[in-house]
Amino acid sequence: MKTIQHWINGSPTGATGPEPAPVFNPATGTEQARVLLGDASTVDIAVTAAARAFEAWSESSLTQRTQVMFTFRQLLVDHEEELGRIISAEHGKTVDDARGEIVRGREVVEYACGLGDVLKGSFSDQVSRGIDLHNFRQPLGVVAGVTPFNFPAMVPLWMHPIAIATGNTFILKPSERDPSAANLVADLYQKAGLPDGVFNVVHGGKTAVDAILAHPGIEAVSFVGSTPIAKYVHEQATATGKRVQALGGAKNHAVVLPDADLKFAATHITAGAYGSAGERCMAVSVAVAVGEAADGLVQVLERKAREVKVGPGDAPGTEMGPLVTKAAQERVENAVAVARTQGATVIVDGRGLKIDGHENGFFTGPSLLDHVTTEMDAYQEKLFGPVLAIVRVDTLDQAIDLINANPYGNGTALFTASGEAARRFQRNVKVGMTGINVPVPVPMSYYSFGGWKDSLIGDSPIHGPEGIRFYTRPKVVTTRWPQPKQQVTVGFTFPTSS
Repeated sequence: MKTIQHWINGSPTGATGPEPAPVFNPATGTEQARVLLGDASTVDIAVTAAARAFEAWSESSLTQRTQVMFTFRQLLVDHEEELGRIISAEHGKTVDDARGEIVRGREVVEYACGLGDVLKGSFSDQVSRGIDLHNFRQPLGVVAGVTPFNFPAMVPLWMHPIAIATGNTFILKPSERDPSAANLVADLYQKAGLPDGVFNVVHGGKTAVDAILAHPGIEAVSFVGSTPIAKYVHEQATATGKRVQALGGAKNHAVVLPDADLKFAATHITAGAYGSAGERCMAVSVAVAVGEAADGLVQVLERKAREVKVGPGDAPGTEMGPLVTKAAQERVENAVAVARTQGATVIVDGRGLKIDGHENGFFTGPSLLDHVTTEMDAYQEKLFGPVLAIVRVDTLDQAIDLINANPYGNGTALFTASGEAARRFQRNVKVGMTGINVPVPVPMSYYSFGGWKDSLIGDSPIHGPEGIRFYTRPKVVTTRWPQPKQQVTVGFTFPTSS
């Protein structure tokens, strides 16, 4: 049985900790490896290595850092297929979907390659007589990222390239469900010329996370996961004086107006709902059908849901793979059963799906629920699976009110041919990321990613300009160079410009 080790100070290590955890192949339901679980001592070893590396890395030139990032970016291209297959084998998503997340993560590396321009400070001449003012940003030190199972490459890549390029050293605690991608990324960083100790991987569960949150040598923590854990991470880390990025859960709505192209809307909503088996924080989980759009939209959504090709993630033609664990499969299928008892119409029932040759895999098919109300569990709960709920309303304003009343505010979309409706929607909806005829509105790397309300705990989004601000702190320098032997008169009143 393969054992997945930590990566600390440039090499795999078997630091002590709890008993290793199983890593499953979701398509077969069998254990394929075991991953070491770190504890406080493991985290301390990683922090010590990262702190030592920070002394030199923080003093490295911008040229040196960008050269590493350029090389690392090319290595991600060269190893895209290998990394995609590793992700597919442990997560269950298709290889093409895994390659897609690698590309979106690589975009942040490309953004980090240009940080020489972004990090430029400002200068003001003669702010007072003989006095100039300038500012610049400096790295924090050792920072950490705690990332979820659903994007084992992309979400960490939204964190560590910016942290490292701005001069910090990084400790990644990936999900123990699909840990191998993190180790391959560590190896690629080393091949790119990143000094040992700048990027480290500590595997583990809650014990390792708690150690990261409490360790005095860690200056900042970035987290993506469920809202309850995001709140916990924010509370614990800020209590020890750390900066925190804490991105939580989502319940993303896609609104379809009567003037929309229903086939176009349904095709994109289907992909947004069932891609990666719905295990995305930006997945479309609620379709809001407005007025006369409802019946036609449901017809097309039903046909599209039944056409989704479900199978192993590495099989040609597969569009949707299994869920990540048996527990996730049972939770999602139970939610469909509960929805029926609460009055929803189950248009497409994905429960009980068996794939030939993979009968023990964690598969469930796409499910489509109509006549869902906001009181039902299918609407209120974050199912994180291939279940699309349809809620019917009469007007766009009712759709906006519905979305704004939801505790989550991560992503939303509107399908329409009306510019006026689109403008009204994007201005009035209380959601951080909005798509107009785009079902999964994930911003490009030079914009920041983050929702509102319970989807973002605190006020710090991830990557883009917000990422740079998060991983650095500003320093302002006031300078005077007096002439030799200049006579000086100093007052005791508070200094002013003159």
